[in-house]
Amino acid sequence: MEQIEILDVAAEGKAITRWKDKVIFVPFTAPGDIVDLQIYRQKKSFAEGRVMKFHKYSDLRTEPFCEHFTVCGGCKWQHLPYSEQLKFKQQQIFDNLSRIGKIDLPDFEPIMGSEKTEFYRNKLEFTFSNKRWLTSSEMGLIHEQKDMNALGFHIPGCFDKVLDIKKCWLQDNISNEIRLAIRQYALDHDLEFFDLRNQEGFLRTMIVRTSSTGELMLIISFYKEDKEAREALLSFVADKFPQITSLMYVINGKCNDTITDQDILVFKGNDHIFEQMEDLKFKIGPKSFYQTNSEQAYRLYSITRDFAGLTGNELVYDLYTGTGTIANFVAKNAAKVIGIEYVPEAIEDAKVNSDINKIDNTLFYAGDMKDILTLDFINEHGRPDVIITDPPRAGMHEDVVNAILFAEPQRIVYVSCNPATQARDLQLLDTKYKVTRVQPVDMFPHTHHVENVVLLELK
Repeated sequence: MEQIEILDVAAEGKAITRWKDKVIFVPFTAPGDIVDLQIYRQKKSFAEGRVMKFHKYSDLRTEPFCEHFTVCGGCKWQHLPYSEQLKFKQQQIFDNLSRIGKIDLPDFEPIMGSEKTEFYRNKLEFTFSNKRWLTSSEMGLIHEQKDMNALGFHIPGCFDKVLDIKKCWLQDNISNEIRLAIRQYALDHDLEFFDLRNQEGFLRTMIVRTSSTGELMLIISFYKEDKEAREALLSFVADKFPQITSLMYVINGKCNDTITDQDILVFKGNDHIFEQMEDLKFKIGPKSFYQTNSEQAYRLYSITRDFAGLTGNELVYDLYTGTGTIANFVAKNAAKVIGIEYVPEAIEDAKVNSDINKIDNTLFYAGDMKDILTLDFINEHGRPDVIITDPPRAGMHEDVVNAILFAEPQRIVYVSCNPATQARDLQLLDTKYKVTRVQPVDMFPHTHHVENVVLLELK
């Protein structure tokens, strides 16, 4: 397809055009680009294409800052100015809530952008691989490729291929320094990078967590135990980077990389770091969930607290509470906060965070939300004045929505990372509730992801 104009921005960070009444999704393009396309996937109602040639670049474009742009799976909107990204995200929220929700909506608040658009994440995970991804330019020189080891990110759609990352712009630069030093040490000492397809090797993954308090956690995952090699590597890291306050490791011989079900051991320092938010401290362990943009998380939770309109007398239910961050954040403004979360370890973290901050008006329960939040539970603990809900991307189970409708709180604050499922749930709640405020918040610059906070009030 030749001389095709890109028309608009679509979901998942792609842009769209039309050809013969069919929508075509094209990554790494901007409205106004004129391109030649090659179709690589075709369905009845849509197709997907890749750019073979640019004839004209859109006036909207800006120069991408990362050398890995278009190859790495992240930061797909680097070629768009941040102001344009925010416009598209605001429109995405409006389109989802109006087209899927089909409910009365108030005027939206302007999207709250992130002050940091680079180095804004507090957590990144990198993968070791002995079969690195070769770029198109490297493919022509494949006979010259000697080092096939990589320490970086998975290529989208290729589970066993990893792009070797020279510099990532998402996390504080100490993350790059640690990763590159470990990679070089491994090469110098002939340590085996993991073979994902054949499930063999020594070095598997590494996780870097930074915090607003200046603390630093590093977790290295090994596929098998080799005490001498492991201790030598960890000692090298500890000596070279004394700023690491929590150096941990795990031996993970499973078929998958997840370590939430594994014993994570301390090599040096503490088994946790702390995050600070106002006068609250949150203990973050190696398995703890915490919003990955710390500064924007504070703004997100501040909006949530504001929407809740607490006076100090309310009973609040915090659904999908995670490690109790929101529950503890609003507790001083409420009479009592009850948090519910599926993951038992997260609930234990929530209780610890209440203890650390001397908060005594929280109560936490672990279990499947639809099984815990029943009519009997509500009758036992009391009908909440306010419900705060922050579900996963799939949104809320219909049984949970029905339990909320039974509870009839005066206000519901719905925090969502997926405006499409949020819109579906708002439609279900529309029988008793009216949406009165909508505040989009951008947590992840240069990606299509966006958070949205909605206030619903009893009709």
